[in-house]
Amino acid sequence: MTNTGRRGRERAATDQDIRRTARALLVEQGPEAVTLRAIARELGITAPALYRYYGSRDDLVEHLRADVVADLAAELAEDIAQLPDEGALQLFAICKGFRRWALAHTKEFTLVFASPAGDDTLSRLGEPFGRIFLAAAGRVLAMHDLVTPSNDVVPAELRDDLTSFQEELLAVLKESGATFPLEKLDLGVTYLMIQFWARLYGHVTLEVFGNYPIPFSKPDVLFDAMLADLAREIGLSTE
Repeated sequence: MTNTGRRGRERAATDQDIRRTARALLVEQGPEAVTLRAIARELGITAPALYRYYGSRDDLVEHLRADVVADLAAELAEDIAQLPDEGALQLFAICKGFRRWALAHTKEFTLVFASPAGDDTLSRLGEPFGRIFLAAAGRVLAMHDLVTPSNDVVPAELRDDLTSFQEELLAVLKESGATFPLEKLDLGVTYLMIQFWARLYGHVTLEVFGNYPIPFSKPDVLFDAMLADLAREIGLSTE
């Protein structure tokens, strides 16, 4: 390719082209394949040309991760759009939709949920997936009397961390438009929410990477049973 031809290709490359190419590399080969050099090669341009759009690979990957999260949230929003405005029904539909999406998009799941997070982990609650999940949780808190741990059950060593998380939760729930008695979101409920997410995320992660201790011929039944256990423990139903 002549220098004139290369410069023309570089001018023609757009942010949309870059993100589309990065997403294709992610889906086909995984997060490690998403490099500026690989994207430039696919687009037929030089790697330095990409710095017009992104300062580094990390910058590009963060934007790619945000695109994936937005797509996940849109899919989950569609799942619950036709459901009654009842927190528990929507919350468990979101849980099931999250698992379905993760199993169908393993490379995207790896990028977003199975890669080391930066120091801004708490701020990600305000992203589309966090908002839709927490909005449903807020409706559950508003509409149900849950069986929750008392504050004195929370280990003393965890209280400072949980207090910070509690403040972030309150801010995100307010921004989402959720209305619920603020006193319901005490440290016991905050502790419960962390445990709920850990069990949901842990189950899905083990399944996505094929690391469950034994193979199950009907994994859907196992997942539904786990959700039913979680619901029963806090006085809800998944039906």
